[in-house]
Amino acid sequence: MRFPLLSLLVLAWPLAEIAGFVVVGRAVGLWATLGLVIGTAVIGSLLIRGQGISLLRKLSSEGREGRMPARGVIDEAMKVIAGFLLFLPGFVTDIIGLALLVPFIRNLIWSLVGRRIVIVNPQGPASNYRRDDGPFTRDPNGPVVDLDADDFKRDPDSSSPWSQNRRIDQ
Repeated sequence: MRFPLLSLLVLAWPLAEIAGFVVVGRAVGLWATLGLVIGTAVIGSLLIRGQGISLLRKLSSEGREGRMPARGVIDEAMKVIAGFLLFLPGFVTDIIGLALLVPFIRNLIWSLVGRRIVIVNPQGPASNYRRDDGPFTRDPNGPVVDLDADDFKRDPDSSSPWSQNRRIDQ
């Protein structure tokens, strides 16, 4: 069911952008429309450059300190996405990109998506973490079960085609 919706979006997006060009072009004229498109592309490229470097620095510092990337990193990533959307020609992408620059919209997106983010600790066994308006803390009720090698053993299945002792008769 998702594929028809995705294909509809892929077809409708350029049509919406073309309609946006026509509407804005009629309202402000050709040169002002081109100026707006070029201006938002320049703003978007500056935003990508500045926020992208800031995002990389934040990721690097979080990694050096051994902390899980949290809200600040996601906030910077949304600003980089806003820059990409502003860089793309079109007024629908510009509206979405400008909306992502508004802190209220980013907070709303974080409140909707932040609960679903699961971070796996790369230094140790997999753990489930949750956000409590602060650093990520381990969620003891999460779906991840941490077992040692002695806690779980499985004998090889002799009927498996991947078994070394299985003979294939043809």
